[in-house]
Amino acid sequence: MSKSASSGPEHSVHTDDKEARTNAPKEPLKGFEFKSFLANCSHRPGVYQMYDGQQKHLYIGKAKNLKKRLASYFRHQQSGSKTEALVKKIAHIDVTVTGSETEALILEHNLIKTEKPPYNILLRDDKSYPYIYISSQHKFPRLAFHRGKQRAKGRYFGPFPNRYAVRESLKLLQKMFKVRQCEDSFFNNRSRPCLQHQIGRCAAPCVDNIQPEEYADSVRKSMLFLEGDNDDLTKQLSKEMDNAAEQLDFEQAAEKRDQLAHLRRLQEKQFIDSGRGDIDIIAGVIHSGHACIQVLYVRRGRMLGSRSYYPAVGIIETVDALMEAFISQVYIIQGGAMGNTPSELILNAALDNNTLLIEALNSSTGKKIKLLHKVRSVRAKWLEMAKQTAEQNLSARINSRHQVNFRFEQLQKDLQLDEVPDRIECFDISHSSGDQTVASCVVFTHEGAKKSDYRKFNIDGITGGDDYAAMRQAIERRYTRIKKGEGVLPDILLIDGGKGQLNQAIEVLEELQISEVLIIGVAKGASRKPGLETLFIGSADKPLSLPGDAASLHLIQQVRDEAHRFAITGHRARRAKKKNTSPLEGIAGVGPKRRRDLLRYFGGWQEIERATVDELIRVDGISQRLAQDIYAELHPS
Repeated sequence: MSKSASSGPEHSVHTDDKEARTNAPKEPLKGFEFKSFLANCSHRPGVYQMYDGQQKHLYIGKAKNLKKRLASYFRHQQSGSKTEALVKKIAHIDVTVTGSETEALILEHNLIKTEKPPYNILLRDDKSYPYIYISSQHKFPRLAFHRGKQRAKGRYFGPFPNRYAVRESLKLLQKMFKVRQCEDSFFNNRSRPCLQHQIGRCAAPCVDNIQPEEYADSVRKSMLFLEGDNDDLTKQLSKEMDNAAEQLDFEQAAEKRDQLAHLRRLQEKQFIDSGRGDIDIIAGVIHSGHACIQVLYVRRGRMLGSRSYYPAVGIIETVDALMEAFISQVYIIQGGAMGNTPSELILNAALDNNTLLIEALNSSTGKKIKLLHKVRSVRAKWLEMAKQTAEQNLSARINSRHQVNFRFEQLQKDLQLDEVPDRIECFDISHSSGDQTVASCVVFTHEGAKKSDYRKFNIDGITGGDDYAAMRQAIERRYTRIKKGEGVLPDILLIDGGKGQLNQAIEVLEELQISEVLIIGVAKGASRKPGLETLFIGSADKPLSLPGDAASLHLIQQVRDEAHRFAITGHRARRAKKKNTSPLEGIAGVGPKRRRDLLRYFGGWQEIERATVDELIRVDGISQRLAQDIYAELHPS
């Protein structure tokens, strides 16, 4: 890098003289004399810094050709309103000439990190990343969360994208292998097993409850899991489960089955790449002036987790520019999204400066880095997953609170309420020919669905199929508890049904002397299509029909559909619990051998029910078509 580039912004090459810079007016200038500035501007690569009249940074950029790049800002046709607003504020520009584009790229992002100009994309990520630590100096090693310098003797696994990923892994390891996670001071002073042993989360080595050899085997399996060698671990556990069953040690066999079940949940095929390499999958989206970048972390072929970034985009308007800025700041300047840069970065945009970025990445990391855009198979699934996640997260960030508030406000207007409602509850009933009836209650506030307040009611003591009686029982149980102080009354109570169900709710609330809740029955139209619902407001005789595109009706539909989903979920769980036979027995093509293979592979029918089609195919003897039949049978919706 040239002397001017390495010396930083305070010693950069100026196109105006230093005295003029020092005596710059404190008030913003009328306009920047760009013609005289451009006439003396260099064609060489470098960095430019734009200032306002108060000598504060507006924007910092790089260019292969400084004169051409800066001239583009002052053309009559501007690319967007943000660029126009930036140009109007420019009072002064400094340039720093560098020896190459790579030097300009590095200098640019060092300056951005230091100065934080308002029109640049800003990414704040100064945290250290967490690891899982296994001690080596103890007779009974411990597992622990670790962040910071790695000074203690032992092995460190990671880095992980965040502390939640570490906590989840530690929690899973506790369930599977029962390796201690307590501090040494706690461990050395135990005279009896602690609560972790009592709930099946620790083998209690502190009181010699387990032989050192057996404990060492658990530690070894924990390390296999953390290294991503799940296939070997699965084979070992399956063999141990079969041996225990043959020796009629059913308790040991059940423990191995549970360990297998936990492993299977992590072994979704779309997350596994046959143990090949470390990869970051990066997808960026921009919408309505906001941006989200989703990074999926794959280490040793195992998906460790993901992280969402929401940068302030400044004047950036395209995904390729967003991705270029992100890679430059996070991977070149900061050393990687998890403290290191893997050998492959998979992106959802083709970058104009792809060669330049690769050169800078190779220089900063000391290894060869690939920037991939067109990928196939598993990598394509990862990339699509990252993009969909970014879109969903950005949509939720932009729309959720604002949109829900807007819908609540429209509901107030359309129902002519005195105030905007704060809380809505909705009830629905689900059963199969009157059997195993379940009622659901869901709650929505201005934050959206409040799932912590959801309730399910197993309905008994009524005639099968009597939805009126089921609704009455559920509402009576719910609001009797609220009347006793166990909850909060809603502003609006939605009943999924017509006048019959509505009248049951009105009668119950009258008996409980609850008069401050507005009760609305939501009846489907004749064609039962969304948008044609009829609303029965309290005891009013005349129903209300809202336009199909009304925001208030969309809110009512959202709450009603959630209540319906929650009721069906509860009913299916209750129905499954009643069955004495395996759900697999009724599936054509799944005989005793295949049922045994499925159960052995997944560890239980609940895990089979959770499995995807791709996971089912991994079992020997299960074809694509049979896997689809099994999945369809277990997921009738």
